[in-house]
Amino acid sequence: MALIEIKVPSPGESITHVELFHWLVEDGAVVKKGTEIAELESDKATLMLVADESGKISFKASEGEMLEVGAVACTIDDSVQPEEMKEMKEMEPRKEKQPERVMQPVKAVQKETSAQSEITAEATAVLPVVDKPSAGEAGEYEKVRITPLAKKVMEENSLSVDDVISGLRRLKREDVEAILSEDHNKQDRDKADNLKKPVSRNVTTTRLSSLRRKLSERLVSVKNETAMLTTFNEVDMKPVMDIRKKYQNVFVEKHGIRLGMMSFFMKASAIALQEFPNVNAMLDGENLVTYDYADIAVAVSTPKGLMVPVVRNVESLGLAEIEKAIAEVAEKARKGKLSIPEMTGGTFTITNGGVFGSMMSTPLINPPQSAILGMHNILDRPVALEGQVVIRPMMYVALSYDHRVIDGKDSVSFLKRVKQLLENPGDMLFGNSSVEEVLLEI
Repeated sequence: MALIEIKVPSPGESITHVELFHWLVEDGAVVKKGTEIAELESDKATLMLVADESGKISFKASEGEMLEVGAVACTIDDSVQPEEMKEMKEMEPRKEKQPERVMQPVKAVQKETSAQSEITAEATAVLPVVDKPSAGEAGEYEKVRITPLAKKVMEENSLSVDDVISGLRRLKREDVEAILSEDHNKQDRDKADNLKKPVSRNVTTTRLSSLRRKLSERLVSVKNETAMLTTFNEVDMKPVMDIRKKYQNVFVEKHGIRLGMMSFFMKASAIALQEFPNVNAMLDGENLVTYDYADIAVAVSTPKGLMVPVVRNVESLGLAEIEKAIAEVAEKARKGKLSIPEMTGGTFTITNGGVFGSMMSTPLINPPQSAILGMHNILDRPVALEGQVVIRPMMYVALSYDHRVIDGKDSVSFLKRVKQLLENPGDMLFGNSSVEEVLLEI
């Protein structure tokens, strides 16, 4: 028997504290080795706390508590194993299930061909048919309560109880239609009632995660500490869309992944960043740091907020390699598996608001970077082309930049260059190589 201490791991350099955001198991639960037992959050990333051994867990910290790296979050008693717990449960007496009452289904009446027959059949299903009582059952009607007024009318017209009840058994077409009409009216009333939503004034308060709080602080600092401007342009996406449509199947067969829009934008941006190095630079105090490589961060929406994993050396990657890298980091981001190195060190960022239907926006710079490219949705719009008005799939693109680092000339020229590369992918994006050679990496 031993108590194993589960300590807070180090998320990365310079991080000394993390927040125990959420326990994934109950206190006292029996877990297996390798089970994820808690979510830890720093101001940069989310990491998981994993059980080092199998056994019964005992919490030493609560949700929302800030813990030092190396602090004990919980202990595990390895004398209690999951297999033993299963055996104990099997030894417990089981409660006998009460027999379930089975409702006998009502036999449906077979539809007939004529409209009159359909009405009769439906009426038969709605209203029960009472057989006429025999002579021996006449005493049954003695229990029928008759109002004085009804009795008087029956005597005046020489009617017996049996006559009245027999008359009720004879259903006319208008009687059935009246019942059906009432049913339809009831359905309409029910639909109208469903449209009336109940008024609620409940207020829900939830705790922001440390990651979200840090993100909020950074976004505010961008507005307050940078000279941010945004320039816009529009891109005719038909050439890129034509390439994707023509080569999508062979691309998937060759590489096992779909050819998306983001890889084109990342490749075009990498080329333009090498031509306009100031866009690929950032301030470090009083110094300007310029990079000769393009580590491009991709904004990914996750249940925990916006993540920006980085794809390294995009300038040296093919489109298939870019697509695979994007898919890998995006999947990690959605599962909260991104490490600190995978989210730091980017020189440029691309965000795609078009996946949510955004037509135009001014994206915020991802500090300490100096620029971010915003993609938007693609809409068919009339444009002038060679003196003719034609319908083309157009996208507005936006470049937000820090005017302290990037001049207006460079920002506009950079965005214009990205536009040229995307509208002429065969000649510019692929160089002297053919489209097939580049896409299929022949």
